[in-house]
Amino acid sequence: MLNQQKIKNHFKKVDPVIYRVMETMDLGQWWDRPKADYFTALCADIIGQQLSGKVADVIFARFEKLFPKKQITPERLLKLTDQQIRDIDTSWAKVKYLKDLARQVNAKTVKLEQLDQLADEAVIKTLTKIKGVGPWTAEMFLIFTLKRENIFSFGDLGLNKAVGKLYGKKKTAAVVKPWTPYQSFGAMALWHSLDKV
Repeated sequence: MLNQQKIKNHFKKVDPVIYRVMETMDLGQWWDRPKADYFTALCADIIGQQLSGKVADVIFARFEKLFPKKQITPERLLKLTDQQIRDIDTSWAKVKYLKDLARQVNAKTVKLEQLDQLADEAVIKTLTKIKGVGPWTAEMFLIFTLKRENIFSFGDLGLNKAVGKLYGKKKTAAVVKPWTPYQSFGAMALWHSLDKV
């Protein structure tokens, strides 16, 4: 169970700016999401690339409906036509990425079941072998699926925008450094600050 008070106390000590945002948040709503299997989670992360959370959720719900009983598996995904996936409003590029993910998992060139035993950098290195999976997608997987508490995605446009809004010209790396070992929760607070506008 997430010890929200311990995390918030850490931020109260090291960063009063983000702590003020965090005071209004239930971190558990972000953290305690139902655990998806790794393949499904990666499909969701690919679909969510460069989309707002709301749009990504709508498209992913349509994607789930392409599978019997919403059971998403590599084998079933490979049986879908590219057009079927495109018709739910997924870009052609993402159709290719989803198929590549399914092929690599099926062929065991990417072994998803071993990811939770790897260090953060090794997870990123493994996942970025998949077409269309860059550092951002791998970082979202580390935070929301593997529940790693000290991840910050420096390439995330929303996070950088929120830092600019809350901290002015201060460099993102300087803002985030004192957050260790809870950078993931600082990131959630930054995203939350954007939602409140």
